[in-house]
Amino acid sequence: MTQSSAQPANLCRHLIDAAQHSPNELAVAVQQAKGLPWQASTLSYDEIDFSALNALSDRMAFALTQHGIQPGMKAVLMVTPSIDFFALTFALFKAGIVPIFVDPGMGIANLKQCFEEAEPDAFIGIPKAHIARKLFGWGKGSVKHLINVGSASWLTGATSLTSLVNAVPKEVSFDMQWLDGNAMCAILFTSGSTGTPKGVVYSHNMFEAQIAALREDYQITAGERDLATFPLFSLFGPALGMASIVPDMDASKPITANPDYIFAAIERYQCSNMFVNPALIERLGQAGTQADKPVKLESLKRVISAGAPATLPSIARFTTMLNPGAQVLNSYGATESLPISMMGSDALLTTTDITDNGGGICVGKPISSVDIAIIDIDESPLTSLQQARLLPPNTIGEIIVSGPMVSRRYYRRDTATKLAKMTDGDQHYHRMGDLGYLDESGQLWMCGRKAHRVDAASGKRYFSIPVERIFNTHPQVKRSALVGIDVKGQRVPLLCIELDKSLACSQSATLFQALSELAEQHQQTQGISRFLIHENFPVDIRHNAKIFREKLAVWAQKTHKE
Repeated sequence: MTQSSAQPANLCRHLIDAAQHSPNELAVAVQQAKGLPWQASTLSYDEIDFSALNALSDRMAFALTQHGIQPGMKAVLMVTPSIDFFALTFALFKAGIVPIFVDPGMGIANLKQCFEEAEPDAFIGIPKAHIARKLFGWGKGSVKHLINVGSASWLTGATSLTSLVNAVPKEVSFDMQWLDGNAMCAILFTSGSTGTPKGVVYSHNMFEAQIAALREDYQITAGERDLATFPLFSLFGPALGMASIVPDMDASKPITANPDYIFAAIERYQCSNMFVNPALIERLGQAGTQADKPVKLESLKRVISAGAPATLPSIARFTTMLNPGAQVLNSYGATESLPISMMGSDALLTTTDITDNGGGICVGKPISSVDIAIIDIDESPLTSLQQARLLPPNTIGEIIVSGPMVSRRYYRRDTATKLAKMTDGDQHYHRMGDLGYLDESGQLWMCGRKAHRVDAASGKRYFSIPVERIFNTHPQVKRSALVGIDVKGQRVPLLCIELDKSLACSQSATLFQALSELAEQHQQTQGISRFLIHENFPVDIRHNAKIFREKLAVWAQKTHKE
């Protein structure tokens, strides 16, 4: 149960509670790989228990405030997953300093824009981040405090965190700041994979709601161990009394992770939970089901997948590595509102025929405390629910959500806030920017981004996921992407195709004829007769699944010949 805005809040209360009740239990373990080729002896682990983590975060909070970074100030945090990352994040929350989290994979230009918008007072980062800050002028007009995490402080022009903390007595205790539950306590920037990155304003009430969902809907209990491949999710571990086990990998590029490292960490700590994105599930499933060295992840009770639509074959393959009853819990949501709905792999795999025939991807029923509705597609701002037209079951429209984990605004993005937020009395709704429908049983089906639909001149409307999943059933198609192009002043749909390179490619004319015939067999795809083969789709770095259809549309417009 979340706290009301009238009550003071701070999510660090959970860490303090764990330090009091389970002081010697493992809180964080960070894997480090040294030497090539890989072998078990090259892996080492840095560990810290709840009592020590709480004490270290107290010392860091004291050190940062003594250095002049005061409550209410904003601090960029660009630190790789480590014990320092955990302690620093909790220290900032304890001190009432607003951390700014960005995805390093969003690109140099987007990062600079994020810092210009957020106007941070402090920049806390590893040497590589500080060097980039100096090279690209990040936060040049606002940053007054520079803190270096790690060695080589002389290269960065920043004050060493180690020296600041070492000047603080080990036994120091810090008086945690209590904030209004709805006050801004963090800024999380969206990845920008489906548009311009925006700073999502988080409150402690939002974090509390997410913690409650993980405890109640996902049934995570204190004492569990989580293999965490996404830094921000890993912070929920200590807040739940669960140890976070961080593998040696580039969190901004999970597709490059070494599966052996992840399998080794799960085995060593007997992890019961794992948080991964669908692209990493695909990679782990392929590695773990090889005939010469099959892997069984017997300790895992649940796997939480989020970040992009899952492919059913990859889910099916990965579940063979789990014990009977252990499932992949596919979660739907966004930085602005997560989690929203959930569906276990057992139920999900029974929906294959519907998905392959253009019914969208089922993302399950709303979790407790979340309300999902479908409204008519509308590009204009809607200030209240009364201005929208609610749609009946089985009708595709824009997905809107309400619940205690739903954000209320973007930071210094009034136009974006007006386009994405609406109210109904005391309820705050977020327009997901995704299209879908609710079936008669209340299950939500995803049909793609609103911006990715194609409204053809013929009057027919095409939705990306239903269209693409039909064409993806063709054996030579690895994946496809629906785009709209202009032909003689008329908007028409076109399908970009990435071929399965493991299969022999037929002549394109023969393939296109087969796809045209397939299109006419389904109401969702009738009228699609233009196809182009693209060698390698542009996709986002983190998920390797979110296709940059905007880039493909530009390419298709230039390449298509009538």
